[in-house]
Amino acid sequence: MNNISSEKKTTSHEATANLFAGLSGRYCPSPAGKQRADSPLVIAIHGGTYTSAYFDIPEHSLLDLAQSLGMPILAIDRPGYGTSAPLTGDGSSIQGQARFLTNALKEAWKQYGASTRGIVLIGHSIGGAIATSIAAQAGDDLPIIGLAISGVGLRVPAHFPGMWASFPDGPVQFPVELKDDVMFGPAGSFVESMPAASHVSDSAAPRQEILDIVTTWIDDVASIVARVKVPVHYRQAEFDKLWIVDENEVKQFGEAFTSSPSVDARLVKGTGHCMDFHHIGKALQVQQLGFALQCAAQATCSAT
Repeated sequence: MNNISSEKKTTSHEATANLFAGLSGRYCPSPAGKQRADSPLVIAIHGGTYTSAYFDIPEHSLLDLAQSLGMPILAIDRPGYGTSAPLTGDGSSIQGQARFLTNALKEAWKQYGASTRGIVLIGHSIGGAIATSIAAQAGDDLPIIGLAISGVGLRVPAHFPGMWASFPDGPVQFPVELKDDVMFGPAGSFVESMPAASHVSDSAAPRQEILDIVTTWIDDVASIVARVKVPVHYRQAEFDKLWIVDENEVKQFGEAFTSSPSVDARLVKGTGHCMDFHHIGKALQVQQLGFALQCAAQATCSAT
């Protein structure tokens, strides 16, 4: 496999060009001798306008934390990100990517899932919508045992669909200043080295997914989440500028997972859309990985 080294000095782990199924991304195995007997395989799915480096910013790295807890973790570059080939036409939509990744993750499971209890998906923003859609359609040949999502919800501000539709054809690249304003919460909710440290993970985004999250996802979200049959961990930021957010919205979103055996849905105070990059980020990641371990433990008990 060919390594991608351009991010070597600004992320904790190097990206790999062909991680599985032609997708680039990052893989961190458990340290030798430290993998837990009841470990899950964690697969992290980034949001729009970010690569897999989103989960690997030094001092904010989900990959580092998973390794320290003895869990193998994959952070993939979705189609059209990193060196992962883009999907064409409807394939680049949220549901198109979910269908593609559902099949691709079967290969990931065969390649990386040995000695683990099953897959826990962690998804942020559009990646959260895609992860949810994967969990909703996966069969027995893709052993998903838990879903942890953030930065996604039921409704967006009314002007978003029209504004997003005005983007020209082709990949969408937001100006850095605008993106930072949208993705981060108020001053004081993150360290001074942010947002600059996050820019290594910036990327153009397929236009179709940007349109889908404010249109098709909103229309179909209720039916999608109702098909998820695994435990769910959901967090939404108080100062998320991409979604309509309050306690009632979070409650309604959690309650829409009518087939899930358990749903932990909460509003997180004092933080913005990209919670991983804020002061609250480490707490969020500890909760997500603790949830993943809990899902694996439950899977172990069910198998005995």
